Amino acid sequence: MKNNIQPENRILTIPNLLSAFRLLLIPLFIWLYLEGKYFYTGLMLLISGITDISDGFIARRFHMVSNLGKILDPVADKLTQISMLICLVTRYPLMLILVVIMIFKELFMSISGLLVIRKTKAVFGADWHGKAATFLLYITMFAHVFWVHIPIIVSDVLIGISAIMLAVSLLLYGIHHIKTLREL
Repeated sequence: MKNNIQPENRILTIPNLLSAFRLLLIPLFIWLYLEGKYFYTGLMLLISGITDISDGFIARRFHMVSNLGKILDPVADKLTQISMLICLVTRYPLMLILVVIMIFKELFMSISGLLVIRKTKAVFGADWHGKAATFLLYITMFAHVFWVHIPIIVSDVLIGISAIMLAVSLLLYGIHHIKTLREL
């Protein structure tokens, strides 16, 4: 019997399973962090990052991009990031700046992104600045998880650079979304 499900409507794909696995890692790394097991927390965060890269590669390379994956992957990414940042606030209060910017950015991106999708019927992928912001955010998180006694100046610089890049990314996505909505 032939499978009539369009590839973009598939649910059980390897990339979607990897994204679901990342969601399951969140309570584990929160628990590990709160127990003071920072090395293992970092390891779980690293595994999450590797599965994130893998699911994107597999989805594109083996034509497993799905509508569910377009939603599940960024949700897993953002929940992982915000959860880890909130954990880090317990030891590094300045991380709250990243939490606030990220929440604002994601709320804006969700609302304006839905409006753009509704108007254009197209889903736009991440731009270079979004990827750069994510990369810097992970560098900051890894440094603070693995480097238990990180000097305050190094901590502040990493948080500052990440905050600036998140804000730049928010601004550039905002310009793009508003321009797209005005053109229609």
